[in-house]
This record gives sequence, C-alpha cells and structure tokens, in this order.
Amino acid sequence: MSTERWPTEIRLSGDKRTLNVAFEDGGRFALPAEYLRVQSPSAEVQGHSPAERKVIGGKSEVAILAVEAIGNYAVKLRFDDMHDTGIYGWGYLYDLGREYRHRWAIYLDELKERGLAREPGRAAPQKEHGGGSCGSGCGCH
Repeated sequence: MSTERWPTEIRLSGDKRTLNVAFEDGGRFALPAEYLRVQSPSAEVQGHSPAERKVIGGKSEVAILAVEAIGNYAVKLRFDDMHDTGIYGWGYLYDLGREYRHRWAIYLDELKERGLAREPGRAAPQKEHGGGSCGSGCGCH
C-alpha cells in the first residue's frame, strides 16, 4: 500500500498556466496546465482501461480557470477548454510531479507517433506511409 501524501499548499500561478503544489514530506512541484490537462485522471482521457487511454494534442495554450477542493482528498481542475471531469487525488498529483520528466517524454513520443501537435489547430508533419489523425486533435488514429 502506498504512503498517503498530504499537500501543504496548492496555488495557481497568476497566468493560470502552472499549479504549484507542496507536500508535507518536502516535495514541491510546479505542474504545467498543459501537462495536467493531458494527464487528466478522467475517463474522457484515461478511458476505462489502459487500452482506451487517449492521447490529446493541441493543449499547449490551455489554462486552469478554477481549482475546486473535493473533500479532503483531491482537487477538481476546470480548464479553459471546458474540461472539468478529472479529480486529482493527492497521491496522483504527487506522482505527476515526481514522474514529470518521464511522463512528459512519453507524451511527446505519443504525439509524434499519432501525427499530433501540442499547438492548437496544428497537426504534426505526417509520415509518408500514413498514420496521423483525423485532424481534430483527438488522438483517434
């Protein structure tokens, strides 16, 4: 069983593009809004199994509009693209901070594999032998 993580501070930056989280064990993380959006724990992003997980492109400019406490165990983030169904438990936020470099590298590789871009409305260059997406940034192909 994992150790319970308790935050001592959760603060949204003035530009609404970074969530700063500190934990009682000394862990401190500056989590970009784009990263939090594409790693959302929601079923919309994660699916109901690992095989259903979606890779979401076009979120480089996303901002966090609100941080809402959910009991004493999580926060719900509302993004300016209207996504608001992810509930970020303390342990998940801690893991996102601790594993940022690894998770971000995987995300960038997955975007490339699917022909998606981080920037909204821009697809990554397509491979000559097919691949890519439907152009909506959904990561469906």
